[in-house]
Amino acid sequence: MDAAQLGLFFAVVFGVIALPGLDMAFVLASSMRGGSSAGFAAVGGIIAGGVAHTLMGVLGVAAILAVWPPLFNAMLLAGAVYIGWIGWSLLRAKAAPSLAIAPQAQLQIKQRGRAIFLQGMLTCLLNPKAYVFMLAIFPQFLRPAQGALWGQAALLGLIIAFTQALVYGAVTVGALGAQRRIHAHPRAGLLATRLVGAVLVAAGVATLLQGWRGA
Repeated sequence: MDAAQLGLFFAVVFGVIALPGLDMAFVLASSMRGGSSAGFAAVGGIIAGGVAHTLMGVLGVAAILAVWPPLFNAMLLAGAVYIGWIGWSLLRAKAAPSLAIAPQAQLQIKQRGRAIFLQGMLTCLLNPKAYVFMLAIFPQFLRPAQGALWGQAALLGLIIAFTQALVYGAVTVGALGAQRRIHAHPRAGLLATRLVGAVLVAAGVATLLQGWRGA
């Protein structure tokens, strides 16, 4: 995998994780109720959930390649169209996503780190955004012709875990400040949303062009 491909994957992952959602809401709620130790326990659980998503993603791709290889290319093209559509929707957004604490995040957070870790992992595993990512975006960056899928998936999984630690760790460190900044600067949030949309559209177009050349 070349540096440009990995850089694009990091940009897409960063944009998806940085958008307010269920995982971020859980980290914020944990940090505000239990302090930084609870926040970092939640981050650890979410990273563990991300590892599980990565394993499920590469197993799914490997199964498709074993059963019917042409279906992989069809999945890539369908995924490219889908993420392009998501990106276009974000480009047309009139407001940034809200970080209202979701009911799932308003759990009775215990002070024991293990309980918060497990809650964070469960929150990540039940996050629909993660499944959309693994079905529509993750396979775009796996190239069977470039070597073993497990090696590629491990590298992409490390990028996902690093980005989760970076973004959610920052939310934990500045929980109150993060909440205030998100609500106080809606225009900045809208700009970030549209930037993520532009990256997703670019990723979709790049995949379509690659598939066209391959055909």
